[in-house]
Amino acid sequence: MQKWQMQDAKARMSELVKSAQEQPQDITVHGKSVAVVVSRQTFDRLSQAQGSLLDFMQRSPLAGQDDLVFERDPSPTRDAAF
Repeated sequence: MQKWQMQDAKARMSELVKSAQEQPQDITVHGKSVAVVVSRQTFDRLSQAQGSLLDFMQRSPLAGQDDLVFERDPSPTRDAAF
């Protein structure tokens, strides 16, 4: 992944966007990564809905098993600090 300092990314936005079509581009400020620019195709693929929590649970290999037993942790709860 190519790294761009923020000021370079602003000054060369067109080049940054073109490069993002090939691979994600890392934007840094003071040496720390603060953002990643990706192509629209990559963004759409990553942001597609993966289904609801219910869908996920229904796809589980444990779905429909009525004999499951979940042990509860017997340790006391922690004291709340005020």
